[in-house]
Amino acid sequence: MKMNKIIGLALLLVGMMLAVGAGANFRYYEADRDITVAIVADDNEFIDLTPLQPYAYLDNGKLTIEISSNNPQYPSGRGLGLSPNTTYVFEEMFEVSNDLWENYVNETETDAYPICVSISVPLNSDVTLFTGDYTGTSSTQLQFTVYHGQPVKIGMVFDTTNAGLGSDSVQMSIDAEAGACGT
Repeated sequence: MKMNKIIGLALLLVGMMLAVGAGANFRYYEADRDITVAIVADDNEFIDLTPLQPYAYLDNGKLTIEISSNNPQYPSGRGLGLSPNTTYVFEEMFEVSNDLWENYVNETETDAYPICVSISVPLNSDVTLFTGDYTGTSSTQLQFTVYHGQPVKIGMVFDTTNAGLGSDSVQMSIDAEAGACGT
């Protein structure tokens, strides 16, 4: 009889534990955790911007395009800038790479996590952009998909028609989002 009471009491305790566990709602959790972010140069980030021409370089970690004698890579004794009323086309000024960790699904899945990149310059500037080889078409806005291991080369057109002597500065904007463009 005593054994039956112990077994009955044990079953009652197990039943109560199951009932309490099944009906419990989690309400609150508090913890302090560290967040560490490395700020790196454009050519070492997950979305990599790598200069390809001497006119493109990294200035304090940021991609800079400079066609003047102020360029730290300026070869002494060479031209000081662009001529007026002239169009210059520079293929492969810089490239955009997709080095996000998520891409390393395995060595054969290079398109598993693409990124959509948008690059723009102001409409009223004398600068336009293109991808790949120059075909006579360029724009102030580009949008393209970058897959892991397949960098996209960006070219630039400088049209100095009706531009006066002096210097000009233009801001280029680069945005990236996860996923292929247009999906």
